[in-house]
Amino acid sequence: MKKRVFAMLMGGLMAVSLMACAGSTEGAASAEDAANTSSAAEAEAAETEVAEAEAAEAEESEEEIDLSGVTVTILNSKTEIQTQMEEMAEAYSEKSGVDIEVYNADTDTTVASQVATRYASNDPFTLTMVDAKDVYSLADDYAYDLSSEGWAEHTNLGITVNGKLAGFPFCVEARGIIYNADAIEAVTGEKFDPATVATLSDFQALLDELVAGGMESPVGVLSEYWSLGAHYFAEVYEQQDDPDAFVNGLLSGSEDLDTNEKFNSLMDSFDTLIDYNYARGSAANADREETEMMLAEGQIAFMFGGNWDWSVINQYDYSENMGIMPVPQNTTDGTTEKLVGGATKYIFVDSSDATSDAQRQVALDFLNWIVFDQEGNSFLTDECALVPAFDNINAASLDPLSTSVKAYADANALIDSYPYLPYDHMTVVGQEIMQKYLDEAMDRTELAAEVEQYFKTATPIEH
Repeated sequence: MKKRVFAMLMGGLMAVSLMACAGSTEGAASAEDAANTSSAAEAEAAETEVAEAEAAEAEESEEEIDLSGVTVTILNSKTEIQTQMEEMAEAYSEKSGVDIEVYNADTDTTVASQVATRYASNDPFTLTMVDAKDVYSLADDYAYDLSSEGWAEHTNLGITVNGKLAGFPFCVEARGIIYNADAIEAVTGEKFDPATVATLSDFQALLDELVAGGMESPVGVLSEYWSLGAHYFAEVYEQQDDPDAFVNGLLSGSEDLDTNEKFNSLMDSFDTLIDYNYARGSAANADREETEMMLAEGQIAFMFGGNWDWSVINQYDYSENMGIMPVPQNTTDGTTEKLVGGATKYIFVDSSDATSDAQRQVALDFLNWIVFDQEGNSFLTDECALVPAFDNINAASLDPLSTSVKAYADANALIDSYPYLPYDHMTVVGQEIMQKYLDEAMDRTELAAEVEQYFKTATPIEH
């Protein structure tokens, strides 16, 4: 502040001096006297204003928000880490002197309705962990602008709504083809580089080589409806040039799946997975644990899935030399260089009058602790085993699948997941349609027709 005051005053003094020099020579002495008088007055005024500025700064410093004893609340909608969240809150509270209370989201009702109930009672959570669609619907009315926070420079996954950075990306998840490099190399005798099988043709050639080398069926396909409907088939929408327009077209009946290039490309890849599936013939009854055990121990080499699958894989005699690669396709649109995914949970800070400035400051401090403090980093990556959305966080302790996802995220090589599919899409398309296709009980044309028929009566999500 002192610098700004002096700059303004020096500008005024220079202006006075220039005016004096511009006067007539006959009045030079008078002008000089006037200038000297004016300069003395200005200098005295400068000293007064600087003193006032220093006093104001001191007063402002004395009025800094007192955070001791402040209580903030967090809604945790990632329920599988509730224990870790509670332990973190206890340790953080003890160290910082503030009180953090963690609420576990009720799995019997939607997070949106739980948040709405709290706002209706004028008792909102200070920090709320939600899905992307919830941030978009709540941001204008309830989310504090996080644009000036330092962590914003370390991620490209935050959610901005109408110019306001509203969503703090809590963790990253992504999906593609999980591979066991050790299993592949044991057959081929060569180091495996996933970039060499980006096309479906190259992938099929490798699968044939594995079969010829004694791995009878190199692929496993998870039969769970959520994997088929919410993860694999969802890529048909997510890899379109404009996913929103494409889904709206299906809802209105104007899109033709059977002739859609991306639909056919991804189904070509899925057919290849079926052809080499160890459970072909009874694929819809294949056990998830058995499939992931076979992948972990190298009996099969590939399986479609995501970094969350490590929680099953690590229960077996697994190989550390594993990772995730994009779904191979014979396309040139760049999608074979990216995984599908992104931040799957976001935190927003309440902006309403029900939250005090002190509570909001504690909330902001907590988010910065996650990103910039070593203990905060460790909480995310070690205790919760989550992939961070920030490029400055060391992820060396992550499992092999999460390490793959982190590399793609840092390289900005993630295709956004689409959060606005109808709520029953996963069960209808996954269970009633894709499971039949997996068991080869319908052909591709029939599959396309059934999905189109589903969308004609589906309830869209407003956004």
